[in-house]
Amino acid sequence: METYDVIIVGGGPAGSTCAWALRRAGLDVVVIDRATFPRDKVCAGWITPHVVMDLRLDVQEYRQGRTFQPFTGFRVGLIGGRADVDTAYEAPVSFGIRRCEFDQYLLQRSLARLRLGTPISSLRRDGLFWVVNDCFKARMLVGAGGHFCPVAALLNGSTDGAALVVAQEAEFAIDPREVSFSTTVPERPELYFSRTLNGYGWCLRKENYLNIGFGHLDRHRLPSAVAEFSAFLEARGRIPRDASWRWKGHAYFLSEGRRRRVVDDRVLLIGDAAGLAYPHSGEGIRPAVESGLIAASTIVEAHRGHTRDPLRLYEVRLRERFGRRHGLSSFVSQAVPSQLGRVLGPLLLRTPLFVRHVLLDRWFLHTHEPALALVA
Repeated sequence: METYDVIIVGGGPAGSTCAWALRRAGLDVVVIDRATFPRDKVCAGWITPHVVMDLRLDVQEYRQGRTFQPFTGFRVGLIGGRADVDTAYEAPVSFGIRRCEFDQYLLQRSLARLRLGTPISSLRRDGLFWVVNDCFKARMLVGAGGHFCPVAALLNGSTDGAALVVAQEAEFAIDPREVSFSTTVPERPELYFSRTLNGYGWCLRKENYLNIGFGHLDRHRLPSAVAEFSAFLEARGRIPRDASWRWKGHAYFLSEGRRRRVVDDRVLLIGDAAGLAYPHSGEGIRPAVESGLIAASTIVEAHRGHTRDPLRLYEVRLRERFGRRHGLSSFVSQAVPSQLGRVLGPLLLRTPLFVRHVLLDRWFLHTHEPALALVA
């Protein structure tokens, strides 16, 4: 039996960030994940300057052999539409990364003990300890395993009624000299929304990689929506006609809908396991990183007595940081009648001031929220 101060189930950005902060505080931490790293992950793959600050990321070091594409603008429009809105910024507002590289880097940097390729077969309590797989024991357990996290299932049971996004994505290397990719500008990701405004697709270049994908609030509608979006990109010359690649699927909770339990006796949930992805964009890297930092700070403060009440502070801090937010889909479905929303939404997406200051700055980039700066 291996004994640690903290067991973290899940080695993505939430788990690795939490482990990194705990190790800096001197705690003995193990990260367990069923996957082996580097791994592929369905994600458009960008981080904002706030995430760089949250992680204290050494950009020059990270760039050595890894993709790090500055984004200085966006193109926003409707799938099937003709009038797009181009928005330019004076400095990079986001950076394109490849999740297979990013997740591996954060996990290795954490300096935690790693038990990868290890599925969770059992979780049980033994007095003051959590025991995992009858092999690992710790006084504190952190669930960071995403939508299907076994720790989250232990705390919440069925996920019926939760706000769930389903997505498909493909990322592949390209030859930038090919004419078929000449219209895709590396510094300017493209976002295209469905006319019902309950899903959107993306097309972005990250140096010599192209990433395309689509996220939707209706899992039954996803296949046809992806096909429609692919045809739209082909017609615009963003991707070659009749090209084939392997689509990958993923699902995750949004930070609205049914409230999830994130705290119990000596156990916390972070990242997608806690359902923290932003409801307006579905973006989950920043909430994952920041919830990992908040959890680590709370665990360190309560290290001498991991009982239920001190850890309730984590829930309070999480609510203060993320709260209940409303995005484009909830704006259309809740703030105005559905028929009016279908008219008003496309109109707003053709309005440069709305696209820049509301959709991009507030809902996608969250420029109004400062970095946490919790790590000493």
